Amino acid sequence: MDLNAYCPEKLVTAEDAVKKIKNGSRVFIGTGCGEPQHLIRAMIEDITIQDIVIYQMLSMTFSQYINDPKVTNRFSLKLFFISLHMRQAAFEGKIDYIPAYLSQIPHLFETRQIGLDVALIQTSPPDKYGFCSLGISVDITQSGMENAGFIIAQVNPRMPRTWGDGFVHVDDIDCIVYHEEPLVEAIAEPKNLEIVERIARYVNQLVDDGATLQVGFGHLPNYILPFLSGKKDLGIHTQVITDGFLPLFEQKVITNRRKSHLPNRVVTSLCMGSEKLYDFVDSNPMFYFRTSQFVNDPNVIARNDHLISISSALEIDLTGQICTDSKGYLFYSGIGDQVDFIRGSKMSKDGFSIIALPSTAQNGEVSRIVPHLSEGAGVATTRGDVDVVVTEYGIAELHGKGIYQRVMELAQIAHPRFREMLISEAKKRHYIFADQLPPSKQDLMFLENYKSHLELENGKAVEFRPLLPSDEFATRNFYYSLQESTVFYRFFNRRKIFSREMLQKQWAAVDYHQNMTIIGIVQLGKHKEIVAIGSYGFAEEAVAEVAFVVKEEYQNMGLGTYLLKLLEKIARENKYKAFVATVLSENKAMIRVFEKCYPSAKIKRGYSGDVEIHMPFKDKGD
Repeated sequence: MDLNAYCPEKLVTAEDAVKKIKNGSRVFIGTGCGEPQHLIRAMIEDITIQDIVIYQMLSMTFSQYINDPKVTNRFSLKLFFISLHMRQAAFEGKIDYIPAYLSQIPHLFETRQIGLDVALIQTSPPDKYGFCSLGISVDITQSGMENAGFIIAQVNPRMPRTWGDGFVHVDDIDCIVYHEEPLVEAIAEPKNLEIVERIARYVNQLVDDGATLQVGFGHLPNYILPFLSGKKDLGIHTQVITDGFLPLFEQKVITNRRKSHLPNRVVTSLCMGSEKLYDFVDSNPMFYFRTSQFVNDPNVIARNDHLISISSALEIDLTGQICTDSKGYLFYSGIGDQVDFIRGSKMSKDGFSIIALPSTAQNGEVSRIVPHLSEGAGVATTRGDVDVVVTEYGIAELHGKGIYQRVMELAQIAHPRFREMLISEAKKRHYIFADQLPPSKQDLMFLENYKSHLELENGKAVEFRPLLPSDEFATRNFYYSLQESTVFYRFFNRRKIFSREMLQKQWAAVDYHQNMTIIGIVQLGKHKEIVAIGSYGFAEEAVAEVAFVVKEEYQNMGLGTYLLKLLEKIARENKYKAFVATVLSENKAMIRVFEKCYPSAKIKRGYSGDVEIHMPFKDKGD
């Protein structure tokens, strides 16, 4: 459409357009990278414009003027999210922060709880039918525009046209300023790639093929994405698209084929990144840009089966409370989309949420896992909402667990330097028992190499991994689930009680070198259950004593043999050359397993009805 021919009376300069803004007006400005920079600068530079209240989701251009008192005396900024550029200004009280869930911000405009007089937006040029596109900023921009009394649009040929809700007809625009300029680019810089890679490795374990992902604001979730390159048929339903997604699109990891809601489409609301990203979404029918009211509605989110929400946090306390928007009394970012997606993922069939964060801040001087949130820190996500927490030291599963287990899970993935402190503080608060042992101070990343899976003939898969302190409660349940005869064969007595002290000593004795315990786990619905435990421990020079027990319904499926081979592999790495085991003579099944794995085993019968089996490892050349 030729604007000069269709509506010449609407075409004005930016300087003339902003003169329509009356003193005392409440002005909405489009979000972040889609904000109309030229209009903002024109408004700021017109010194006759006074006492203006600005509402914006993410503010970029204003950050260039925020330290000029001539500007801050004329404009009052109210932001729903504090961008990196505005953080210092927030600390100094130069802007106002409105804590609100993204899904509910449009409702504030519609009900006039936040009244708007003027909207400054940026659009693409109109098509032949007169429709302009809000492009990369549909989010709350559409609602802000629709609920403002007067609309001024910067028409920029560089703004992509995007499919979805973000169309506005030139008839509905009051003033049009045609001005071409580069869009704002926002490219996050990773702060510590080694930590990011370690966190991503754990997140990768939690994301299954065919899952639908949401990825929150921040550099960490964005830089986790490329590490999902080995997945298949991922779907996307997320508030913001960043450059982190591009490799997954290019490698066809993201196909959206298996999405249960709006399949074959990326559902999103906002785009923040590079010119390459903006070119990729331009007129691309894969992308379906909807309003924040739709994209962030937990009920809409929940229509996606197996939706996994990935977001970050500033700190988390030992009970699971999460702070995202403030450092103490200093407002730092915003509530944003985290709570909407955490609650939506919880309602999703087989869905869950992941909070990913480095274990420390301030160059390792401060733990992000804390006994209690910092004074003044706000709880964005409650302890009842949190599912899974990931740091570079592992995965903590909190949902459905008591405070005692949460403390142990979180202390286990804290930085080793802070683990004893966290346990000590938990004892003071009576979260855990007074004699509770702290997790190992070791960096246990190497244990990832000891994880494996065994596919059973019945179609089930058993996951094998080293025992961790947080397994204490599951280990208790395992032992109590065993039949009396199985317990007798394992412990040589008819043990009735598996005390907390006994189980605590079991994991505390594991140093993962001289002593090792491997557990076998099966997935039952949304929770996992231990079905096998195997251990070795120092017996004498180069010899380890070995033992294992398998739950009755999983016996004769190869778990014992698999456990034995896995334990031998680890024992060899730790300079052992043989296993020794003491077995009751009537335990024929276990003796057969040992003899099968070690044909040269030497069996010595004792006087009390037991046999001692000495099992030298084969030389690798044999």
